[in-house]
Amino acid sequence: MTVVTIEHRRRIAVILVDNPPVNAISAAVRQGLVAATREIAADAGIDAAVLAASGRTFMAGADISEFGRPPVPPLLPEVVSALEATPKPLVAAIHGTALGGGLELALGCHYRLARADAKLGFPEVHLGIIPGAQGTQRLPRLVGVRTALEMITSGQPVPAPRAKEIGLVDALVDGDLLDEAVAYAEDLVASKAPLRRISEMTVPDSADADAVIAEFRALAEKRYRHLFAPGQAIAAVAAAVTLPFAEGVKKERALIEECFRHPQSAALRHAFFAERQAAKVPGIDKTTPVREIARVGIVGGGTMGSGIALACLAAGLPVTVIEQTVEA
Repeated sequence: MTVVTIEHRRRIAVILVDNPPVNAISAAVRQGLVAATREIAADAGIDAAVLAASGRTFMAGADISEFGRPPVPPLLPEVVSALEATPKPLVAAIHGTALGGGLELALGCHYRLARADAKLGFPEVHLGIIPGAQGTQRLPRLVGVRTALEMITSGQPVPAPRAKEIGLVDALVDGDLLDEAVAYAEDLVASKAPLRRISEMTVPDSADADAVIAEFRALAEKRYRHLFAPGQAIAAVAAAVTLPFAEGVKKERALIEECFRHPQSAALRHAFFAERQAAKVPGIDKTTPVREIARVGIVGGGTMGSGIALACLAAGLPVTVIEQTVEA
């Protein structure tokens, strides 16, 4: 199965990622994206390109099956750089969620469109790490230090309308995403719009950066005092203010490597995988026939029975509890 393809719509190329269920950024996806940038650069019949994904979501992050394994090139930072270096306008078309590495790929594009119901964010702190593919260096250059710190230290995604307000996306889409993204790319070509490379931008609120960074460090002491990753995230964003882009990227890499070596990250990643595994029942998958449940009867209203009853009631099922004896 080819996970990255190129479709031609008039003189616009659509780079389409199809790696279900969530378009995880696997080695095959990374390799396909780099190959696509080369093909687009070399094709005189292409004026601009759109980066999009099939299915229910944009790229929702790294391929977790690769965690703990030897890295397979190209690494994600190289892919982000390759997208940005594309010599023709490149537009990210976002639907569903653009999280972690998915958002970093979008930040490698020159422009970003999103469906109004999309969400964008960097959830890495919940795994004890920080964005590691230039995200801590690109985001503050686009939205400013305060907003970047709010997003990265909290790990909470922002809805697309808010992303439009802060400048994270350039336009919202209500109609067909690909049609509108292609039309947007054609408008960029017609207006001879510049290739807006974030790595070449300066942080817009750098004059206030010291005060904002100090504020967030104080906040982290109170809100995240026992957590390692938020402090690393603040240090990485601070590097975006004080260092050239390439040096900031090196600093980001050093900080995320410290995160990976920290026991908190190992513990949080273990919990993440354990929770996912616990939800899987051997021999049962989405194709297994299920019986419709209309009502639940429970024998015994003790600790276990009452807990089951509460879970069923929370799911909207009517419940009858009976006891085996009058004394009970």
